[in-house]
Amino acid sequence: MPKLETLWATIVTTYSPSTIEFTGTLLVQILAFWIPSLVYLALPSLLPAWSTRHKIQPAPKQPTKKEIQYCVQVVLRNQLLTSALHIVQLKLLQGNTSSYTLTSTFPALPIIARDFVLSLLAREALFYYAHRFLHRPYFYVRIHKQHHKFTAPISLAAQFAHPIEQIFANALPISLPPQLLGSHVLTFWVFLAYELFVTATVHSGFDFFGGKAKMHDLHHEKFNLNYGSIGLLDWVHGTDRLEKKKE
Repeated sequence: MPKLETLWATIVTTYSPSTIEFTGTLLVQILAFWIPSLVYLALPSLLPAWSTRHKIQPAPKQPTKKEIQYCVQVVLRNQLLTSALHIVQLKLLQGNTSSYTLTSTFPALPIIARDFVLSLLAREALFYYAHRFLHRPYFYVRIHKQHHKFTAPISLAAQFAHPIEQIFANALPISLPPQLLGSHVLTFWVFLAYELFVTATVHSGFDFFGGKAKMHDLHHEKFNLNYGSIGLLDWVHGTDRLEKKKE
């Protein structure tokens, strides 16, 4: 840990806060979303028997190669969009600073845990209500329907979305809570990595994480339940049970 903290201090004294924030955030996105998503996508080819056993939905429902290629194009577009908006945000900040707290020392573990839990709860609220709002008929047809093209989702489909949805339902619910809390940028990266890895996993179509993937897979199949991420607000509003919703 002392060596890591020394390395971090060197980075902080060598590069500008905005450069550190942007580069680190992009690296986390690659490591926590793109690489796991591509690994999950490759599993049917690398481990076909294992993949077949753990796939939630049967082979006839899986997306075609052409659909997967299109998904990659859209997700790359959304990555460029959010990265461009991140650059604009950093340019608007005075003094070439960071959106988050950035010090040469690591934040204390209790502070990391506090901000992580608060960000998790805030993200759940922002995502749940934005997601459920996008299921209103007017907005569903014009915006959210694109995401539901994959009734048997794949990991990359987590960000297969209309640009408006990408910004207001995918990106801001993750980045905004740590900003409002004044969290350390390292805390933000830990939170971002967790959220990206989880969303890649629950969209993977494999029965991982004790039923989380099955819950979201059911949302893609039935459309009208399991709107949230951790399930808290689905439980509060009764949207965790299909029988409470009319088809």
